[in-house]
Amino acid sequence: MILDRDLPAVSGDDVCATLTRSGRDSRILMLTAATAVMDRVAGLRLGADDYLIKPFAFAELVARVQALARRARPAVPPVLDRSGIRMDPHQHTVARDGRPISLSRKEFAVLTELLHAEGGVVSAEHLLEKAWDENIDPFTGVVRYTIMMLRRKLGDPPVIETEPGVGYRIR
Repeated sequence: MILDRDLPAVSGDDVCATLTRSGRDSRILMLTAATAVMDRVAGLRLGADDYLIKPFAFAELVARVQALARRARPAVPPVLDRSGIRMDPHQHTVARDGRPISLSRKEFAVLTELLHAEGGVVSAEHLLEKAWDENIDPFTGVVRYTIMMLRRKLGDPPVIETEPGVGYRIR
């Protein structure tokens, strides 16, 4: 499927996310005039399989469509899933073992970074940079507090581990 991100009546992002969640076995090539890397990354995170910036050469469009047609896997939904935690960033929902969990904006941002790390250690500095603004005091205990609250809300067995002097990870 070739999908323009800048549709007149509905957002191409919404169409892409809906198609991806539906589980249909289709590939999505997103077209857009937006040239920023973060715009392309956002489109891919929504479930697009490829991204092409306008204006483009018709030969490149054909080659990309042919490459997508060769792929055997279905479109990957933009859902993060690890250790019984299921997060849908597009719907802004989190569940642990099927039980919905309500998180604050900062808790959601921290959990997102931990899940994106796929078991790797994430430093407190990285979490401060991603979940808070540049005015946050780097010596604050806000990361430890947020991790403590996440552990409580996610319940037992605990899934967030502390690597002393290094950071945090979801096992």
